[in-house]
Amino acid sequence: MVSRAERSRVADWWFTVDKLLLTAFLALIFGGIVLSLAASPAVAERIGIQDSYYFVKRQAFFAVPGIVAMIGVSFMDARQIRRFAMIGFGICVVLLVATLFIGPEIKGSRRWLDLKVISIQPSEFMKPMFAVVIGFLLAEAQKRPDVPGRVFSFMVLGIVVALLVAQPDFGQTMLTCLAWAGLLFLAGMSWFWIFGLAGAGVGGILAAYSLVPHVRSRIDRFLNPEQGDTYQVSTAQEAFVNGGWFGTGPGEGTFKRILPDSHTDFVFAVLGEEFGLVLCMALAGLFAFTVLRAFSHAVRESDAYVRLSTAGLAILFGLQSCINMAVNLHLMPAKGMTLPFISYGGSSLIAVAMSMGMLLALTRRRPEQTRYVAPIRYHALGTQA
Repeated sequence: MVSRAERSRVADWWFTVDKLLLTAFLALIFGGIVLSLAASPAVAERIGIQDSYYFVKRQAFFAVPGIVAMIGVSFMDARQIRRFAMIGFGICVVLLVATLFIGPEIKGSRRWLDLKVISIQPSEFMKPMFAVVIGFLLAEAQKRPDVPGRVFSFMVLGIVVALLVAQPDFGQTMLTCLAWAGLLFLAGMSWFWIFGLAGAGVGGILAAYSLVPHVRSRIDRFLNPEQGDTYQVSTAQEAFVNGGWFGTGPGEGTFKRILPDSHTDFVFAVLGEEFGLVLCMALAGLFAFTVLRAFSHAVRESDAYVRLSTAGLAILFGLQSCINMAVNLHLMPAKGMTLPFISYGGSSLIAVAMSMGMLLALTRRRPEQTRYVAPIRYHALGTQA
């Protein structure tokens, strides 16, 4: 046991970290391994891998560096997180550029870098760095009006969007833009800019629909399933129906054997079939708890940079979770986005774990932390406005 009398770094971390958030993240990581055990053996058999538990072993293997990265990053203070994010963002930009030239082309996109030992998707690591960098820029604009923080945030967004669209990866582009817009709103954006950005977003979607065939195909199939192949989404829906409220039982699902991405993008459907809608709602509740818990820290935070960065990381985590579950339930067009901690993928697991380590670091209790109170304006005679 760690004594409160200790002044070691580990003891300081233990008594300042949000243990409920930490427990929730660890539960999601181990839940991902359990679901990989349920969903991935059928995929391994279908694609000809002799070891049925190949994906399970790899998920468990990557969970170890993921947990190490999450806890290790959570030891940092807010200033170190800012430096880490800025350096990491620069590295991620270089890696995103590299994917366009040396990354393997998979299904018409260049999103990965093959490092022999592991393939990494730089955009997964870029997202948390982006959220913290934007949070810092907007916070500086609040504290010092002479600093063009909002202009810089536009520039950073432009760089990221250009690199993501070049891959192309419209799902991550949408997620990044929504997180940026959310932070701009929380930083006190005027209604003029809110409506302007909303119009720009609608314009971007219409442009993608008009100019990019596979985006148009996905939207058309969502609006009118009879127009094209909706095999994966239809199969996922049937899996939920077959599972009912309490599921068919662990390992008893059948649709995972014919669902191509049952261990990645559609793992939520496997959960629905084998464990039922009750456990699906419990998992959704766990995601909601982590997001709301993070926002509860943000609203009590006096430091604008910490407040906005915490909110940005929570927005990314929550939106990605919602998008994946909505696609599984056919509530929005397919995006090819993983369910954080749950979907198979070493690069995704480590990146999300690192992101949540940054969140744990920013939400640790600090002596100077006080509740944020909006400034009160006074008239010249001293009466409250």
